[in-house]
Parts: sequence; C-alpha cells; structure tokens
Amino acid sequence: MSSIVLGVSGGVAAYKAAFVLRAFTEAGHDVRVVPTAGALHFVGAATFEALSGNPVTTDVWSDVPEVAHVRIGQHADLVVVAPATADLLARAAMGRADDLLTATLLTASCPVVFVPAMHTEMWLHPATQENVATLRRRGAVVLPPAVGRLTGPDSGPGRLPERCAARVAAVASSASANRMPSPPSSRRWPAPAHACWTSRSRIAG
Repeated sequence: MSSIVLGVSGGVAAYKAAFVLRAFTEAGHDVRVVPTAGALHFVGAATFEALSGNPVTTDVWSDVPEVAHVRIGQHADLVVVAPATADLLARAAMGRADDLLTATLLTASCPVVFVPAMHTEMWLHPATQENVATLRRRGAVVLPPAVGRLTGPDSGPGRLPERCAARVAAVASSASANRMPSPPSSRRWPAPAHACWTSRSRIAG
C-alpha cells in the first residue's frame, strides 16, 4: 500500500477528483486529500473525508502540532494534483508555499504528477506553457490535457482526461519502489529539491 497525497485545485474539474480518489482507495492506497480553498467551492471537504477516511484541510494553521505542511509531503510515496489549474501550476513553478498544497509540493521527496485542467486559452498561453516546461525540467510529470467539452459551450484542449484515474493509478502502483530514501533525522537541512526527481524516467512511461 502506498501513501498518496491527492492535491485538488479550484477548477470545475475538481468533481472528478472524487473519482480519482475512489480509484486510489479501491486499489488499497492510503490517500490524504489536500485541496486548495478554491477547490472546496466545487467539492466539500466532507466528501473527500468520507471517501479517504482522512482529515481534510487547506491551510498551514490547522493541525499545528503535526507540522502538517512538512509532514504530509515527507511521508508521501506519490503526490498527484488533479485537477491542476493554471494558477496552481504557476504557483508550483514559482516555488510558492502559501497554502497547504503548495507547501506539500515543496516538502515531498517522491514523484509528483500534475494533471492539468483549464480552458484552452489558459492552457496554450505562453506563461502556462513556460510553467509546465519548468516543472517538467525539474522532473515533475505533467500529463497532457484531453481535448473535449469544457465549461459552458467551449471545447478544446484543457479537459481533465476521463481515464486519468486509471492512468495515474498506474503511476501510483510503482510509487513505493521509486521513492527516494528520506534524509536522516539528524540532518539540519532537507535534501536538495532535485533529489526526488531521479525517478522521472521510470514513472513517466
């Protein structure tokens, strides 16, 4: 069984995260959902808690004794962000840590997979494409969005893939084997950020 962090950012495709979560738990994985505040406008925390069996929070001020903004990422075998909005990709590329999800992305010593979902114009914008290139260059896996119906009458590339749960579940199955060793507890500073990305070639196939 792997320990998976499922990040959910604030787009209408957030409802599909419940299906991704169900696929992970039915495969026997322990899943901690870390949504952004915006994601909870689309799917309530109670839904994620009921499906995962774990508490859900969005900020770094909850569970302070647990030091959740550090521990969640440290203990993960895999981090998946689905959906990953343009805003989330930008904040991740910048190395922001202004909520629990982005802080978790900075402390994770494991494979990280982003599953983008946004309108076509936002996906094709040079800023988004540069952010995706930055994340991939650092070793994160960024899956391409599907082409299809988006919010309202719009259609085009930017849709969360219908079989994203199965695709990401295949990555999750090898997460434990690909996890890098945790740094010794006596170490004062965390290992360099690039240390967790040597597994990219194995999980991206």
